[in-house]
Amino acid sequence: MIKSWFKSGSPWIWLNAAAVSVCLIMVVGILGLIMVRGIGHFWASPIVEFSYQEDNGQIKTIIGEHVDTTITPAAMAKSTGFTLSENEDVLVQYLIKTGNRDVTGTDFRWIQERHIKAQSLPPDMMVIERREWGNFYGTLSAIKENGEIIASGTQVWDVLDTRLHNALALHEQISHLEKKEIGAINYALEKLRLKQKSLELKHAWNDQKAQEFAEKKAAYDADYKSHQAQLAQLYQQVRRDSLVVKTESGAELTIPLAKVVDIYQPNKMGVFSKVTHYFAKLGEFLTEDPREANTEGGIFPAIFGTIMMVIMMSIIVTPFGVIAAVYLREYAKQGFITRLIRIAVNNLAGVPSIVYGVFGLGFFVYILGGNIDALFFPESAPAPVFGTPGLLWASITLALLTLPVVIVSTEEGLARVPRAIREGSLALGATKIETLWRTVLPMASPAMMTGLILAVARAAGEVAPLMLVGVVKLAPTLPLDGNYPFLHLDRKFMHLGFHIYDVGFQSPNVEAARPLVYATALLLVIVIIGLNLAAIIIRNHLREKYRALEG
Repeated sequence: MIKSWFKSGSPWIWLNAAAVSVCLIMVVGILGLIMVRGIGHFWASPIVEFSYQEDNGQIKTIIGEHVDTTITPAAMAKSTGFTLSENEDVLVQYLIKTGNRDVTGTDFRWIQERHIKAQSLPPDMMVIERREWGNFYGTLSAIKENGEIIASGTQVWDVLDTRLHNALALHEQISHLEKKEIGAINYALEKLRLKQKSLELKHAWNDQKAQEFAEKKAAYDADYKSHQAQLAQLYQQVRRDSLVVKTESGAELTIPLAKVVDIYQPNKMGVFSKVTHYFAKLGEFLTEDPREANTEGGIFPAIFGTIMMVIMMSIIVTPFGVIAAVYLREYAKQGFITRLIRIAVNNLAGVPSIVYGVFGLGFFVYILGGNIDALFFPESAPAPVFGTPGLLWASITLALLTLPVVIVSTEEGLARVPRAIREGSLALGATKIETLWRTVLPMASPAMMTGLILAVARAAGEVAPLMLVGVVKLAPTLPLDGNYPFLHLDRKFMHLGFHIYDVGFQSPNVEAARPLVYATALLLVIVIIGLNLAAIIIRNHLREKYRALEG
């Protein structure tokens, strides 16, 4: 009975189903963990005040967010140096985000549950998100204007809302002037300098050119001085106000309002207020620039860089992949050479991605980019233009990496088109190229689109080759801006995958960076899942469209 059961193949079917189920459970579990850790980071956690007994017996007040809890068996805790009594079976520890790094030197602290004498949620506790030194936890005492106290006690929060709103508006104006207006002037001055050097190398520099350039430079200098004067006024206004705050030890600290991003009191917030705050912080995460070595703030430059690189990669890989597949299937003589090419294409799909990165760095950046600089940008020497890693070389490298996927998918789609359709089209008087363009390629388009989107999904998650050919920890400017030629293919860029690696493994503050790692990983997974769903929808739509023709 058992022997016949095995011969029927049922055990292998059940084994395969069990393996698929286990994989699905693991994938769903990982996604659930990432979702809980990542999305929960933006929720306004309560600020807890602990009355804590130190090892020397002194009672100390500790305030902060309860981030994590660990339970360690007594035997393991004793082996690591903890002293436990005989009736203690486990050691329970809390990870508290205490903030105030500029005061204590650290953001986090582990405390033992057995040493906690009391804990409460004081309503007056506040969180100050700062542009530097991370969060501050404490109470607000007063507001100063030019060093003089203008509000204290119960009036302080009414005055704070208006002052903070003004400070944030001034910061936006300052950022716009520095990045847009003054940045555009600096960019134009650099272009002017390079143009002058180019004319000098061509021996075309003369007094007339010198006068023209001097007039243009004088106009730029005048605009620059005007913007600098505006900046000085804005900085004077934004530095006017400051906050007087108290730490858990009672020490007073002055925080310039110009360094504050947000202030809120989570212990006073209701559910509606927390939901509103949550979506506001989620929006900041998606639209703002990173701060504090990428451990705080948003990831918009990484999102923008990832999307820009994927779009460019798609534009490059699609025509080459489709043309190669059409040639191999429709025009090439089917023989040893063609089989050898197909074997090579399949083997390229299995080459480690870092190998593509090394090839891209050596060939595209140093050889091709270096020659482009020598031929078209001699005035920039010794500073490279295209002879350095950038967006263009990263896109081409990933296009080369994903090219086998597009070729194989397109060729499989072409092979599924019935021969009778080709013969019918030719019998009606169409040429071979017309048959290919109007009949064969449209019917093979579901497979072509599937191959393209799968290539995009793979490219969106690649990190290793990008570390060599263009991605950086923090890009000062985006590859796309308002300065001619608008799309700057030579610039370096940020990427979601590399951002995860950098924040998770290269951050000086691991505990602070961990929630951002989960949140960024979740965003990257959502992007890849979305691309795969798009592939299924497009494939099904095209398949339904051409099903009647196939019949």
